[in-house]
Amino acid sequence: MIPLHDDNPTTILPLVTIAFIVLCSLVFLWQISLGGRGFEAAVLSLGAIPAALFGDKTLPPELALVPPTLTVFTSMFLHGSWMHLIGNMLYLWIFGNNVEDAMGHVRFVLFYLLCGIAAVLAQALPNTDSTIPMIGASGAISGVLGAYLLLYPHARVLVLIPIGFYTRLVHLPAMAVLGFWFVLQLVNSAFADPRGGGVAFGAHIGGFIAGMALLPIFKHRHVRLFAPSRH
Repeated sequence: MIPLHDDNPTTILPLVTIAFIVLCSLVFLWQISLGGRGFEAAVLSLGAIPAALFGDKTLPPELALVPPTLTVFTSMFLHGSWMHLIGNMLYLWIFGNNVEDAMGHVRFVLFYLLCGIAAVLAQALPNTDSTIPMIGASGAISGVLGAYLLLYPHARVLVLIPIGFYTRLVHLPAMAVLGFWFVLQLVNSAFADPRGGGVAFGAHIGGFIAGMALLPIFKHRHVRLFAPSRH
């Protein structure tokens, strides 16, 4: 199930959402420009490594570009592949503009970063000796999805559903799309390798829950939860 568009208009230009998409894209182009070994070095240097975050391991001096605590932030803007980047930016573009609309620009920046921090901790704390770097905006974006679910569960989302060799376009309520996404993260997390590697499903779950928890604090007072979709 691939979301393509929602029917939920905004009242402000989503400057922060656009800025995050542009920044992540530029950072990925920078990663590619480094070449294979440089790409890997950037991931190790700027990705969030649990063992480095919690003090059990240290990076070689040539890779220690920033203090480990700062990698919680730098890791949010790195991606491992074009598909990783495009998938994340698609979700951010579809759902981020409405959440930014409900909070305003400055609050949305803080909300996004806090969700990203929560996502990193949710993935890192169960396995603090892991030396596998975490990268990607998906943890922070998961927080955006959690907030959107509480704000606009009835909004209609156009999704592409692959059925064997065929595909079908369907409009579904956001609660169905995002609910399915969250359940999928739970299922995948249950079967994921506990040693880490691959997709950080724990970060997705942690970010999503953080987004739901933080939303009442960051949204404008006049914004209702569980609002009907706006056309």
